[in-house]
Amino acid sequence: MTTASVGALLRTWRERRGISQLELAGRADSSSRHISFVENGRSRPSEEMVLRLADHLDVPVRERNALLLAAGYAPRYAHTPLDAPAMGALRAGMEQLLTGYEPYPALVVDGTYTVVAANRGIAMLLEGVPEDLLEPPLNAMRLTLHPRGLAPRIRNLRQWRGHLLAQMERQIALARSEPLRALYEEVAAYPLPPEPEPGSGTHRPGGPDDAEAPVPYIALPLLIEHDGHLLSFVSSISTFNTPLDVTVAELAIETFLPADPATVKYLRSLGP
Repeated sequence: MTTASVGALLRTWRERRGISQLELAGRADSSSRHISFVENGRSRPSEEMVLRLADHLDVPVRERNALLLAAGYAPRYAHTPLDAPAMGALRAGMEQLLTGYEPYPALVVDGTYTVVAANRGIAMLLEGVPEDLLEPPLNAMRLTLHPRGLAPRIRNLRQWRGHLLAQMERQIALARSEPLRALYEEVAAYPLPPEPEPGSGTHRPGGPDDAEAPVPYIALPLLIEHDGHLLSFVSSISTFNTPLDVTVAELAIETFLPADPATVKYLRSLGP
């Protein structure tokens, strides 16, 4: 197997970002001639230049190590397992955040949507999911879109599925991740369940009066059933700024904010 040169890798990232050599040179305080020489293998970039170009091309941390290795330099970014002692403070901080968000759902996933931490709000939504789907390692995309997972309970599944697949497509475009691409192909192939019949018995947590009032959603909601009640959430995803470790760079914290007062009331009624 032939290893790609640093120039070829940089050219691939530049073209993927839709940036010309001249534009990249301007951003990186270089010249288009030098960028061309680097991409064609006529010039070996310094370690500083590799990192500068990677920064302006928004290359993921994992792939920055690959660029440095291809250029003949040592990797700059560690890849520390999340269960390592050095990650203790990070784990404690994430657990505190997830617990503090209860009773609303929140979880932490890695770069391929493997669930690394979740709170009781997520456990509540997963009630009744078949045991074989809950065997570790849990994968958030599989659990959500699998026809025996949460998919049959999501009342706006076609919209929510489209949102999730588009999100994965954007990530695949930003990072060269074969595991993520394989996951996308798997979940995109799951069959869609039949759409629920009108008046199927699911109701809003607050009762008929709440169900009659239109909800002015601020974003595409996740409409999901729980114990005969229809809950609505909007999600927010947070990542770590300026990560210096591959593991940290690929973590994402997703929180689900109730999208209507009835959902708030219902979740609080479940108790601690």
